[in-house]
Amino acid sequence: MKVLKGQDILALGFMTFALFVGAGNIIFPPIVGLQSGPHVWMAALGFLITAVGLPVITVVALAKVGGGMDALSSPIGKVAGGLLAAAAYLSVGPLFATPRTATVSFEVGVAPLTGESPTALFIYSVVYFAVVLAVSMYPGKLLDTVGRFLAPLKILALAVLGIAAFALPAGTIGEAQPAYVAAPFSQGFVNGYLTMDTLGALVFGIVIVNAIRSRGVESPQLITRYAIIAGLIAGVGLALVYISLFRLGAASHDIAMGATNGAAVLHAYVQHTFGSLGSGFLAVLIALACLVTAVGLTCACAEYFSRILPLSYRVLVVLLVLFSLMISNLGLTKLIQFSIPVLTAIYPPCIVLVALSFCKELWNSQSRIMVPVMAVSLVFGVIDALKGAGLDAWLPTWMAHLPLSEQGLAWLVPSVVVLAFAALFDLVAGKTREVTA
Repeated sequence: MKVLKGQDILALGFMTFALFVGAGNIIFPPIVGLQSGPHVWMAALGFLITAVGLPVITVVALAKVGGGMDALSSPIGKVAGGLLAAAAYLSVGPLFATPRTATVSFEVGVAPLTGESPTALFIYSVVYFAVVLAVSMYPGKLLDTVGRFLAPLKILALAVLGIAAFALPAGTIGEAQPAYVAAPFSQGFVNGYLTMDTLGALVFGIVIVNAIRSRGVESPQLITRYAIIAGLIAGVGLALVYISLFRLGAASHDIAMGATNGAAVLHAYVQHTFGSLGSGFLAVLIALACLVTAVGLTCACAEYFSRILPLSYRVLVVLLVLFSLMISNLGLTKLIQFSIPVLTAIYPPCIVLVALSFCKELWNSQSRIMVPVMAVSLVFGVIDALKGAGLDAWLPTWMAHLPLSEQGLAWLVPSVVVLAFAALFDLVAGKTREVTA
């Protein structure tokens, strides 16, 4: 029976970590740290739940069912599961996350040197996505290209930045913004959505499993074990990165006061700490982080859609890269504005799906539980999304006063209530009868 060597397991963990750490993972923690001020660690706790805990749990859940999101969502039916999977893949693929990797790496690392002209962005994005295309064409070699080469470089760069954040603080901690004074934990929790890590985990599950299989491992038990180990390694790495970036942002009040995004905070800190070499260092760090994630997302999306569309993997890679190239030239600000309402709407049912997958032995019928709870979480997630998009004038007044509504978590209480009623009904109804031929 084929097993992985210790160095292969470590490379797999590094690959998983490198796939996760992309644009959002680097730009959102510094701004949360800056804006939360003395409440930084309570905000960090909420952030770590959605940006580390949920992704690791999702990797474990997917490993248990073989890596595919379709297997995880089977209790809600083929059509509903397919729609949810398509929404997740498109969100973390060509619509938002993949183009964002190019725009963030450009605006943080390259624009300070070249200026933010549309021509410069276009030239950069063409070169960037040409590299993504070249690497994504050979998914079987991901463990070698990412796990053994790109990931260690990325980890080294992040380690330098993380150590500097604690050893060389840029200044003092400033005052917190009102939202973080009122509810630092829930603000951090919702901001963790923006990293897209849980959706990314739903997408990367099959990439991780395929990387294990590419080494000749066929045993489902071993595949699950190795995927869980990889997820835990990635989770520890993510937590360390986030903690250092929270510290970096919180201590950057003196040099980045008034910054509106994490990219500005990072640029100010690196320029202050590393001087003239700062921009070059940041450009390499961001480019590496974003490039690896873009490759993983492209491979995962092409792998998924090649199974449901009459197109080959390589044709889909080309189409996805070209579409991402076009979207990336809209600019970072527009991409973030478009992505926030969509993520707010689809995150709740994805969280419910993953959480309830661990409780399937408790129910007589998974469908009786998952369908109503996920439906309710989606409805109230859409309500939160409409409010986040400034369209709350269309909503009834009572919806503005739902429990946890101000924190963007209006879906949580209704989902728990429906879960309780669904569990009671499932208990009374008993086991479903199997239809025999």
